Amino acid sequence: MRRRGPAPVHAPAGPRPVPGTLAGVPSMNELVRQHTALGDTDLEWLHLLVSEWQLLSDLSFADLILWVPTRDGTRYVSVAQMRPNTGPTSYQDDMVGHLVPRGRRPMLDLALDEGRIVREGDPEWREEVPVRVESIPVCREDRILGVIARNTNLLTVRTPSRLELTYLQSASDLAQMIATGAFPFADQQGDTDVSPRAGDGLIRLDADGIVQYASPNALSAYHRLGLAADLVGHHLGQTTTELAPARGAVDEAMVKLASGYAPREAEVEGNGGVIQLRAIPLRPKGAHIGSLVLLRDVTELRRRERELMTKDATIREIHHRVKNNLQTVAALLRLQARRIESERGREALVEAVRRVGSIAIVHETLSQNLDERVEFDEIADRVLAMVAEISPGRVEGRRTGRFGILDAEVATPLSMVLTEVLQNALEHGFGPGETGEVEVSAVRGGTRKDARLLITVQDNGVGLPEDFDAHTAGNLGLQIVRTLVEGELGGTFDMSGAPGGGTRVLLDIPVRGDL
Repeated sequence: MRRRGPAPVHAPAGPRPVPGTLAGVPSMNELVRQHTALGDTDLEWLHLLVSEWQLLSDLSFADLILWVPTRDGTRYVSVAQMRPNTGPTSYQDDMVGHLVPRGRRPMLDLALDEGRIVREGDPEWREEVPVRVESIPVCREDRILGVIARNTNLLTVRTPSRLELTYLQSASDLAQMIATGAFPFADQQGDTDVSPRAGDGLIRLDADGIVQYASPNALSAYHRLGLAADLVGHHLGQTTTELAPARGAVDEAMVKLASGYAPREAEVEGNGGVIQLRAIPLRPKGAHIGSLVLLRDVTELRRRERELMTKDATIREIHHRVKNNLQTVAALLRLQARRIESERGREALVEAVRRVGSIAIVHETLSQNLDERVEFDEIADRVLAMVAEISPGRVEGRRTGRFGILDAEVATPLSMVLTEVLQNALEHGFGPGETGEVEVSAVRGGTRKDARLLITVQDNGVGLPEDFDAHTAGNLGLQIVRTLVEGELGGTFDMSGAPGGGTRVLLDIPVRGDL
């Protein structure tokens, strides 16, 4: 008999009490820590089990409820529940959080006390539905942590098919492994959210890796790899290696994986098809008796992923080439500015160089991302540094707040707007030899559906003329700002004197709600 928690206190004879229910639906962590004596390592084992027990539920065609004895041993608390994807449920209601006294369900007591799977007893009737109940002890390092109640709806029972018999036998083997602490596999955990499930395809192997049974979905997946015959009677590892030639010296590892000697996952590719494999060794009594191999055809999924990767790579390459072309244009404009004799013409070309450069910065950032979105804080800092070259060492520029992540269609015009506003502040806000500061601040606000980006650019320079109107001023830079902010970005633009002197520009732009 295995060791378990504190000795139970048996409920007195008499009418069975109604199980208590905790308010709400608390988590497994809350239930275990509030009501049981299990430690963190035991709780981690239960989480591991619950992450894997969908397989047991599907193979059993049964609901599973995990019961753990309370700290004083007088009751059980249900900490997790799973319904099958392969059959009707036995519980319409959620059972997590229920408390039942010891003695109310004798099969739980027997499984906990004797450390064995209990199947004795007649079916229970629940809302005119017959339910077969079994109890499976959950063992870890020779200790019983709790009991799984396996509840099978018998309303649709009929003569089982070969697939269903294979499911049930495999479920029995897994239940034995849970009862002896051999399942789940603590050292080999894959991503159960994307791993194949029983309904995707199932193959049962004997101890030598020979296929005893292959479900129709599993056989179809191997036909996709190029198999022309049945799988039954063939060595799965060798067959898989022949259908999906290895790229390198991994034939032996593939044979072991597909033969089910270890709990591993892999993908094999051949004949234009891709299948995902998961091997589960079966050791119900300690000795290796065979394996389950779960698999699914992921050919179309991988094809779409490759198309997306190709598309992303193409988009990034386009942004990279646009950035290079813009830098070439900027270099040509800079070269032309050196040769032109007119001072006004030279200044106009230098301004054009900065405008082209601001767009190039955005495309350079987009060329490094996987989507058409950019972290604009980095772009704002680079634009600020680029424009600051107008008055090196005289005017200090800094940024406060966060712009956050912006879509490309917002980032590109906004970088030009920021360039024009900063350039205007540095050129017209400070005279020759004067020193000062320019601050760019950004605040995101509003709701997710109506998010706004509020940008303030403020300097402590000479300020604006008394008759200045930002909405009618004919300066080319301000015309560009108005057109981009109001036309492309759908926002508002205002420019006024700052308290205490200087100029303040306010931009209010709609953006996506996520950062």
